[in-house]
Amino acid sequence: MGNCLSCFKVPSPPSAHIQQISSEHKDETMELGDLFPPTGCLQTSPLTAIETHTNGNSKSGLGALSTFNKVGSDNCGSLPMTHNNLRTSRGTYARIPPLDRPKTSLGLNLTVDCKQQKDSSESKLNALFDMYKDPHEDIILADGIERLCEDLQLSPDEFKVLVLAWKLNAEQMCQFARQEFITGLKEMHVDSIRGIQARLPEIVQELTEDGELFKDLYRFTFRFGLDVGSGQRILPADMALVLWRLVFTIREPPLLVRWLKFLECHQHVRGIPRDTWNMFLNFAESIGDDLSAYDDTEAWPSLIDDFVEYENDQMNQNITKDDIIMKDNVDKE
Repeated sequence: MGNCLSCFKVPSPPSAHIQQISSEHKDETMELGDLFPPTGCLQTSPLTAIETHTNGNSKSGLGALSTFNKVGSDNCGSLPMTHNNLRTSRGTYARIPPLDRPKTSLGLNLTVDCKQQKDSSESKLNALFDMYKDPHEDIILADGIERLCEDLQLSPDEFKVLVLAWKLNAEQMCQFARQEFITGLKEMHVDSIRGIQARLPEIVQELTEDGELFKDLYRFTFRFGLDVGSGQRILPADMALVLWRLVFTIREPPLLVRWLKFLECHQHVRGIPRDTWNMFLNFAESIGDDLSAYDDTEAWPSLIDDFVEYENDQMNQNITKDDIIMKDNVDKE
């Protein structure tokens, strides 16, 4: 039916009793509206003055009031049940705690404490940096690094100093920028000389056990040895020899001594490109000490090919000398 209220044709005698009932139902219906949105045919409150024209007759809002006492359709007849459920729902709803609870003072205190600890740690790191920085520049230069190493009870050419530079992600040898220093020590979770001293041996142990971690240090070492200021891209051979000995303080490959001897004997090798530096680690880890696993069809850098050829010549010469000695001994007998 077009309008569910048109099924009721109840006269509207203006009595005080009806007005009282209307007032009571209005209060309860307003409470119902607060809890549940209107549905079905009742688009407005049934106690609001409604003008509904059916067959030319006009009905007032009092006619709508009778819907609470009569069952006319599926929509309107459900109102008494909704009205009864309201009382139960209100009782249940009143016992539900509010969802939006304010933050407890404990949570606020924890946030404040964390911020204070962070500020305190950053202040300590800046103060530590200021102890070693150059008086004229905001950077730790060679003199400051030397004093830092003394306080750490380390030699400047020690492996742990290289590890420290790696953890600080230093851009250039013999200097630490403030941001490098503070960010690196934060990642190490230290803010004092004593903290650095305790943490470095732990990192060295991690490098000994983790090949991927060591590879990251190894590749960093090449960049660390370059003179960034001059735009250097190839590591000078003499610097490469020093850094190879230093970085292989741990995890030294069996071929290292022979490789370094080869470079020292070939003075024409003036520099080491990045590709050769990186590939030597793969070569040393995958090729046996006797070079038996070497495959010259693989794309090794030319310097590594030269090294293998040199080693094979050395072995052939040794075999030839041994053969001559053995032959001489046999002839004498």
